[in-house]
Amino acid sequence: MNGADEILGPSLAAGRGDVLALICGERSLTYSDLDRLACRFGNAMLAAGVARQQPVLLLLDDGPELVAAYLGAMKAGLVPVALNTRMAAKDLAHACADSGAALLLVEDDLAELAREAEAIGRAVPRRVATGELDAFLAGASDRLVSADMAPEDMALWMYTSGTTGQPKGAVHVHASIPLGERHVRENLGLEPGDRIFSTSKLFFAYPLGHCLIGALRVGATLVLHRGWPDSAAAAQVIGRTRPKVVLSVPALYRLMLKDGIASSEAFRGVRTWVSAGENLPAELCRRWMDETGGIMLEGIGATESLFLFIASTPRAMKPGACGRPLPWAEAELRNPAGEVIDAADTPGDLWIRMDSLFRRYHNRPDVTQRVLRDGWWKTGDVFARDAEGWWTPQGRSDDMIKVSGQWVSPAEVEEAALMVPGVADAVAVGIPNEDGLIRLVLYAVAEVGEHEPVLETRIVETLRSKLAIFKCPRTVRFLDTIPRTATGKVQRFKLREAG
Repeated sequence: MNGADEILGPSLAAGRGDVLALICGERSLTYSDLDRLACRFGNAMLAAGVARQQPVLLLLDDGPELVAAYLGAMKAGLVPVALNTRMAAKDLAHACADSGAALLLVEDDLAELAREAEAIGRAVPRRVATGELDAFLAGASDRLVSADMAPEDMALWMYTSGTTGQPKGAVHVHASIPLGERHVRENLGLEPGDRIFSTSKLFFAYPLGHCLIGALRVGATLVLHRGWPDSAAAAQVIGRTRPKVVLSVPALYRLMLKDGIASSEAFRGVRTWVSAGENLPAELCRRWMDETGGIMLEGIGATESLFLFIASTPRAMKPGACGRPLPWAEAELRNPAGEVIDAADTPGDLWIRMDSLFRRYHNRPDVTQRVLRDGWWKTGDVFARDAEGWWTPQGRSDDMIKVSGQWVSPAEVEEAALMVPGVADAVAVGIPNEDGLIRLVLYAVAEVGEHEPVLETRIVETLRSKLAIFKCPRTVRFLDTIPRTATGKVQRFKLREAG
């Protein structure tokens, strides 16, 4: 088998080679075009000396080159690794050294980042900038017999973002690729020729699994945008390309509501909106559906799972809840002793079992052994399940806060704070006071024009009216921005260190 054939093969075999596979600005490629370009990339990589099962690093913006290079590497039996285009030089240096990659394809405007990574003292593989791609591909045939891969051979890696420590390379195999079709077909309703757009970039598992893998496998059309997403760019792309399905994150949905663009005619043409990446507050979900007239589905997946494992569906959805385990995933809540929690509304560590789980962290057997046990993966998330079977995130396992002997979910506090008019962002953390006791602190970002002392009073009064008293922060502190990783995850440890 070969993962690239699993992705492009169904459309080509069905005679749909002339269907658009992707649109990016003024450029578009049919499935036949994409297959030929992927073959050229695969042949060029082999000619450059990349060995079977050796990683190829792709520091590229979303576009035809990234998709074709990704599929071409996989088709040739190599291992594509898409990297975050906003990563730091030290993280690129780590990826180069950790992966043992022989080749790095890099955007022209990121070539300096590669030089900085090399200056750190780590080995950086041969670099090919986008301005050199014509020469790199010159003479490469647009036909390539797919490498015959075993199901458990490496198909792709993804580097975790995490909130602490160095990124880890999560290894995925060819056998996992076919699963990508199920969610986009069964729950998102994608059919051949339908258009799908993700504001999140393809180096994230969320769009990689459900767009590059899942949507292409069903014959849909990917809408790509090279730039980093913001409210105006998203509106422009949606207005021009009219996708049926849009994937985004709560922060951008909130921004588009604030900017007054969600009620536009183009947005009303979107059938299904999907939210992942962080908890989607119930009120935000309701407001979005009211404004757009579409349905909003929420879900959770991860770099380690490639695809969503808990999600709402058009047949079963509840604003404020993440959803229920999807048919291809098993989920359990366990206490710190590893015992399964059956009681409703009792938080526990979320464990997942599904066929597409990563097989290991490259070069990290210690961490792999800690989180992968008997086919189950400890996600690091804390969830609760109600009596009706709805699963709701409570935060990360290392983020839960014990205040006066009672556990507090930061997600619950943050959701309440974000509903306060004038609050642009909010994060709750536990910080020791002068006596060493943990007290709840809310870090907030005020919207432009807000007077912080007045907003603080509004926050305190609102939270006291909505939350149990032990869940109300003792202190509210204002920041210009909340510290986050390049993938948008909150770096709570920095807030705890700041005190």
